Amino acid sequence: MRGLTVGVAGGGIGGLSAALSLLAAGFDVHVYERAQALGEVGAGVQISPNASRILHRLGLAGELARTGVKPLALHQRRWDDGRTLLRTPLGEPLEARFGFPHYQAHRADVLAALAAAIPAGRIHLGRRLTGFTDHGDGVRLDFAEGGPAEVDVLVGADGIHSDVRELLFGPERPRFTGCVAYRGLIPAERLRGLGIEVTAQVFMGPGRHFVNYYVSGGRLMNFVAIVEQDSWTRESWTDHGEVADALKAFDGWHPQVHGMLNAVDETFVWALFDRPPLPRWSRGRVTLLGDACHAMLPFMAQGAAQAIEDGATLAASLAANPGDPAEALVGYERLRLPRATRMQALSSENKTRFHLHDGPEQEARDEAMAMGATDWSYDVVAWIYDHDAAGPLPDGETTG
Repeated sequence: MRGLTVGVAGGGIGGLSAALSLLAAGFDVHVYERAQALGEVGAGVQISPNASRILHRLGLAGELARTGVKPLALHQRRWDDGRTLLRTPLGEPLEARFGFPHYQAHRADVLAALAAAIPAGRIHLGRRLTGFTDHGDGVRLDFAEGGPAEVDVLVGADGIHSDVRELLFGPERPRFTGCVAYRGLIPAERLRGLGIEVTAQVFMGPGRHFVNYYVSGGRLMNFVAIVEQDSWTRESWTDHGEVADALKAFDGWHPQVHGMLNAVDETFVWALFDRPPLPRWSRGRVTLLGDACHAMLPFMAQGAAQAIEDGATLAASLAANPGDPAEALVGYERLRLPRATRMQALSSENKTRFHLHDGPEQEARDEAMAMGATDWSYDVVAWIYDHDAAGPLPDGETTG
């Protein structure tokens, strides 16, 4: 065991994957989660090769194969007639190209696999961080319940409403994007008559789009229906939505979209907020990862993957310079911040591209997709999927 003790605030996918990467590097790691039980809000998550290569190395290949789904393709389609705009092979061709698989998974399944891989006694529940003091040679953590803890490094992996970020840099001012998302899960047996392939589908149309893919070994269909809307006040994954509202929003869309929405028992509505990139993530012996420092819109399906990358790079940076943790965190930020910022920008741009109204811009988009000149063609996503967050950058790649 290396000399450093690392405290991770937050027991979501980002926090637990970071803890596993840090443990694998030989650090003494403890996770502090404010909830009384581990659990993931949301439903589906995409684990692309840049993230699965990390999770495989951490010993989770078997669990990902058991509970996840390997989609055959990413199928981007027109909203009304379902015409194919771009179909990018995933499955075996993607694995052959990038070395690791792409999985579609339920967030709770990924979280359970991560938690099961962490040794007993290292995840502490019901521990809400209320403050910290960086003494220069260590960090004292204070909690709402229970005594304080002393660590060498504190990692804020506590999500979009991060307490660690606010304590470091003050309150933020997220901006409503004008989009809300209806999301939910549908038992797959209810959809047998719709002819839905084992793909990740994106139906794109005027002012909205619809995403669906199988999770939980194919037993459930995850869907996310994004709709443009004028105003919203809350940022939450857990507000209940009305299925009738979602059906009305997608009136006239492809029969598969209507068939899925008609099979829904319960949906949640989630407002999408945008955040300007932070100029820095670290101060002294305290740093951030995942949504705490680079929350991004879901239009590149990279939120969880980038958090998993953060943890791997953080562990490698600390391992390379354990004698100077503050400088190691500067190195981590230097490697990660430009890449995450670029992903945030691309995710924001896709909101416009997905929601074009029929006309010249939409026709130009469709032509570019047919030529493979847009996202998710292999050449375009190589900078994302080839990246090894735990090792040196591949030849010719830059973090920016």
